[in-house]
Amino acid sequence: MDSSLRRSVGAALVIGALLVNVPYTLLVVTFDYPDVLRAPAMEVLTRFQAGGPRLIAVWAAFAWVGAPLLHALPNLPRALSGAQPSALATTATTLGVVGLVVQIVGLLRWVFVVPVLALLVTDPATPEATRTAALVAFQVVHAYGGVALGEHLGQALTITWTAALSVELLRTGAAPRWIGGLGLAAAALYALAQGELVGTVVPGFPQWGAAGLVGSLAWLAFLIALGANLLRAPGPDTRPA
Repeated sequence: MDSSLRRSVGAALVIGALLVNVPYTLLVVTFDYPDVLRAPAMEVLTRFQAGGPRLIAVWAAFAWVGAPLLHALPNLPRALSGAQPSALATTATTLGVVGLVVQIVGLLRWVFVVPVLALLVTDPATPEATRTAALVAFQVVHAYGGVALGEHLGQALTITWTAALSVELLRTGAAPRWIGGLGLAAAALYALAQGELVGTVVPGFPQWGAAGLVGSLAWLAFLIALGANLLRAPGPDTRPA
């Protein structure tokens, strides 16, 4: 078993999970995130423009601070088992990596697309027809890049990865059973947040407002617990008898 791989994957899981909380907290404090996501387009763009380059930098950080997970996820099955990963682990890994990339793409709209639209909307010299077009463009980009890609597809793939990985942990005993249980609970809670997304197009759709926050915190706790276990516990002995 390559203990250096096990340590690097464990460290990447812990670091990636912890780093995500830094820009997330800054956005909560400075931009009323995530409630601002459902505010009227004019309000969102006005507040965004007021945030200036610093807010753009925070969004860029939010998109990229999870980059250590791009190392952790593909190597996690081998770090856990020390052998050829199972078909379930391989499929789950693919879904997890794609989900992470999709969420990064969705977040980057705040870095390269929204600043242009916010300037057009808030500039007094902008013709009214152009301002109206910019508002419509924002709503389209926000619905597609944000709700459809980042929040729905990206999170759905991440939830699927989490659930499949947790089942694999419970099946193989590659980590303490409570970590696998935590992963399943996090996946279930995170899945409930999808109701809020459906509610953006189906008014009155049942939803639990705190599902997104509770689910994401449980998911980050799962990553940290799994990463800490990799750093602490020795890997399986795969040497021939």
